[in-house]
Amino acid sequence: MERIKQALEKARTERLQAGGTLVMSDTAGNPAPAADRIVYTQTRTEEVPLHFLREMRVLTGLDSGKFAESYKILRTQVLQRLREKHWNTLAVISPVAGEGKTLTAINLAISLAREVDYTVLLVDANLRSPSIHTYFGINPEFGLSDYLTGDVPISQLLVHPAGIGSFVILPGGKPLEQSSEMLNSPKMVRLVEELKSRYNSRIVLFDLPPLLSAADAIAFSPYVDAALLVVEEGRATTHEIEHTTELLIQNTQLIGTVLNKSRTKIRAKENQSSRSTDTASAGGFFEAIGKRFRAWTSRRPERTDG
Repeated sequence: MERIKQALEKARTERLQAGGTLVMSDTAGNPAPAADRIVYTQTRTEEVPLHFLREMRVLTGLDSGKFAESYKILRTQVLQRLREKHWNTLAVISPVAGEGKTLTAINLAISLAREVDYTVLLVDANLRSPSIHTYFGINPEFGLSDYLTGDVPISQLLVHPAGIGSFVILPGGKPLEQSSEMLNSPKMVRLVEELKSRYNSRIVLFDLPPLLSAADAIAFSPYVDAALLVVEEGRATTHEIEHTTELLIQNTQLIGTVLNKSRTKIRAKENQSSRSTDTASAGGFFEAIGKRFRAWTSRRPERTDG
């Protein structure tokens, strides 16, 4: 028993030295009940005004209402599918630009981080146009592109927005023209494997460029366990959505879709009145795109190496 306690203490110390991005355990190996018990020792912490998060529609600034509830439902759906397959890496992808993919990735990541059993790392893998840092009003000097093209260690790139427990960002860094080559490089592949295997209780989300705008998402998607497709109602054409889905399922598992900015009238159960939602639609998750998505997904055998 003493050796077990010593091993747990050693593992806890090593994780804190690596940046404090793991839910700590007690001497019996039980997960800490509260995310705010995590102490970030090396990961840089940045203060973010609450009013700024609210203006940017980041979940922490909007803790109540249908917006937050929609992401709780989305979180539950995603966690169910990740747990079923013992997966911990997820790419967030859209067919074209402007569909709310990045904000969906941010709010999903924060919602996942509120689960007491998990910590979350959100990676800005949109190396052509990195933008996650702008939603938090931070201006990091370096990011993922600097790690891939230079010798800046990952531990110096991570940022923890103060007040959002268990949540860390890996910014994109300076834009890269050869982004697809960098995302498909041996160094990036090694990094993904490291992020996947280092901590059992960490979920890693990757915000990727729109799939039809560049080769980046196609090049990178084989290295993650699964993908989540974000589609804005009325923006991408039916052909673009179909083509995106066909390309995705050739490389990874498509676990579902988010119908974003929906204007579809739905009937509220509590008062039988109609309302409109312009946020991530829980009703659109998995079902909104229709039977073709489910048919395409079932067409490809599930991987057994996840």
